[in-house]
Amino acid sequence: MDAIERYRPQLPRPVWERIGPDCRRAVTRAKPSGPKQARDWLGALAHAAAYADACGRSTTAEKLLTPEAIEWFLATGCGHLSEASCGNRRGRLNHLRRTLLGPDLLTGQPAAYSGSDSSLPYSKAEQSRLYSSARFQPTAELRFGCLTLLALGFGCVLDSPEIIPLCTHDVRTAPNGAVAVSVRGQRARLILCRSSWASVLTEAADWASIPGQARYLFRPNSYARGTNTVTNFLARTKTSPGTPPLVQGRARATWLVDAVEARMHLPTLMAAAGLSTLRSIDRIMPYVRNLTADQAAAALKEL
Repeated sequence: MDAIERYRPQLPRPVWERIGPDCRRAVTRAKPSGPKQARDWLGALAHAAAYADACGRSTTAEKLLTPEAIEWFLATGCGHLSEASCGNRRGRLNHLRRTLLGPDLLTGQPAAYSGSDSSLPYSKAEQSRLYSSARFQPTAELRFGCLTLLALGFGCVLDSPEIIPLCTHDVRTAPNGAVAVSVRGQRARLILCRSSWASVLTEAADWASIPGQARYLFRPNSYARGTNTVTNFLARTKTSPGTPPLVQGRARATWLVDAVEARMHLPTLMAAAGLSTLRSIDRIMPYVRNLTADQAAAALKEL
């Protein structure tokens, strides 16, 4: 198609000379319906390939178009773009992927989901940086406040409104070492903390506790329990370079993604997270890693 041969994205010539032939090959093979679709696909793929080239990763189109590679590119290489622009690139790359590589499941198309920045889970590296940043806060109040938020978000799938009213006696340790949190409010429930965060939570609870006194778990010396209790606290924390901002909704989304990828029984997951509908699951599904075709086939066969 002439549109594919004539069109060149706004990239440095040496970069385009390296990645251009394979991008054109992939788009040509996908057989776009017209010049506009050809330019849209080629532009989105070229920017993904240019970013992968700069990071020393493979620029082969088939490797750039996996769901994981697309989300990696959008999360790490498109921070300068608006949410709408990122959505356009996601749509074009996913459309190209399905046209070029076929559906993700040989048995049919999976449902379309709506992702959002507030539901983007933290990577393992980002979680490590957040934990390190919490440990190096300049005061004990800031250190243990950050550790409390991390343990309750990543370990217990709690959001800010559930964290604010918690008291130290709401954290309980069983003889077998399991740590449970009794959640208050409309979504009252008992949630077990993930083992990787249990010791952090008990450490924070011990710091906040005074024998014989009822104390808040988060910011025990502050008696103001407004809706901005968490955001006001985070505004006073010190963030080292490269550490992402702590957003409690993203920490909660991280737990949800990990639970889905671990194949947790859906009613158990919903009860633990205090969910009454699947809307929250819908928002995190774009970030859940897909099974390979062989794994999907085995799962369907052995069901």
